Amino acid sequence: MLLAAGPLAAADEVHLQTDWIPSGEHAMYFGGWTKGFWKDQGIDITITRGYGSGDTVTKIAGGAADFGIADIGALITARARAGVPVKQIMQTYTHSPHSLFVLKSSGITTFQGLEGKKIGITPGNSHRVYFPKVAERAGTDPSKIVWSNSDASAMAALLISKNIDAAPFFAMHHYYQNKAAKQAGEEIVVLPFVEAGFAIYATGLIARDDFIEENPDLVRRFLTANKNAMEWARDNREEACELHVQRVPEVAMDDCMGSLNATLTFVFNDHSAAAGLGRHDPERLAFTYEVVADAQDLDPDWDYSQAVDHSHVP
Repeated sequence: MLLAAGPLAAADEVHLQTDWIPSGEHAMYFGGWTKGFWKDQGIDITITRGYGSGDTVTKIAGGAADFGIADIGALITARARAGVPVKQIMQTYTHSPHSLFVLKSSGITTFQGLEGKKIGITPGNSHRVYFPKVAERAGTDPSKIVWSNSDASAMAALLISKNIDAAPFFAMHHYYQNKAAKQAGEEIVVLPFVEAGFAIYATGLIARDDFIEENPDLVRRFLTANKNAMEWARDNREEACELHVQRVPEVAMDDCMGSLNATLTFVFNDHSAAAGLGRHDPERLAFTYEVVADAQDLDPDWDYSQAVDHSHVP
């Protein structure tokens, strides 16, 4: 009775920053927030949008957020080059959804058609990290590409208005971006990086080294909540999008469903079933580093395992 009458322990307050604008790709997070998966783990979560993987890695390193969603290539590059004290703590996408979006009216149908064209990009964006190797495999001269720094939220509008010739997006963004293009009398064509042989890891959850070391139980509970949210979104897609739209009303319900359905194919598949949800297959992780190191002129012998800590994945 005395214990029952005592004060309840305060929930741990954490801040999660995503990698991009909150499309249906993030319904498992925003919807899971409302559903209460983090609350069930004693966590009071706040989620804010990101401005590209490079920016999210920088924000986590500087303590602006506790957890982040970012591409492993951007993380590895920042750690190998500058010693950024950030690790991936859970793998989300088992293979790369990186793509370039172009307008059908542009006549661009392959990566070779991008030579002499202007591609929008955000600082540190993982598309830029991988593109030199993609170009090499596709027979494209990367020195003939013009990169134009742009705000992430303006990228699609710049493409549709033809201020840029190509825009970096994940493949799951096609549904809602193409819907906007059709309203302007245009149509978007997707050029997936994976067609150049890029079966590499992509997005995952990250945190700062000292935060992981000092808060192992919190990290474990956070990842448990995240796993529960992902599995719930897989099994309750419409509800996940309904709750996501409540949090992010600028996202239309059909846009959310289109993005979420595509996203889940990168999370739940034969590879994640074999390696374990949120974990790596050593062979694919090694290939991922090989690709990133080659694209970014990193030391091929650098120990990439220091950028990963999956010991708290449930």
